[in-house]
Amino acid sequence: MTRWVLAVSGCFCAFAFCFGFLGVPAGLLTEARAQSLEKLSIVTASGTHDFSVEVMRTPPELEHGLMFRRFMPADRGMLFDFKIEKPVMMWMKNTYLPLDMVFIAKSGRVVDIAEHAEPLSEKIIPSAAPA
Repeated sequence: MTRWVLAVSGCFCAFAFCFGFLGVPAGLLTEARAQSLEKLSIVTASGTHDFSVEVMRTPPELEHGLMFRRFMPADRGMLFDFKIEKPVMMWMKNTYLPLDMVFIAKSGRVVDIAEHAEPLSEKIIPSAAPA
C-alpha cells in the first residue's frame, strides 16, 4: 500500500472536505473500493490529518472519477494521478457529491483550490497553474 504525504502551509479548514465527502457509514463503500484505498496524510501548521483515498491512475479511472457516486465517508477521498505536471481541467458532469478540488503541483504545493464545485455542472474548472 502506498502512503501519500502532502505537506502544505496554512489552515487545515481549506482541506477538511476537499475530496467530496458526505458523512455516511463506511459500510456503503463496496468491498473492491475499500480494498483499493491508500493512505494520505496532509501535513499543515495545525498538525497531520489522515485520510484514506482512492487513486485514479489509468485513463478510464481518470475520466470516471467520482461520477455517479452518491456517498463517501468523511475520512475518504480521491486523488487523480496525471503522471506529469501540466495544467489540469475538471468538471462535475454526473458528479452528485458536493466537493472542493485541490490542485497540487509535483512539489506537493497546493497551486489552486476550487471550492464548492457545483454538482452535475459541465462548467470547466481549470487549475490556476500546472498540477
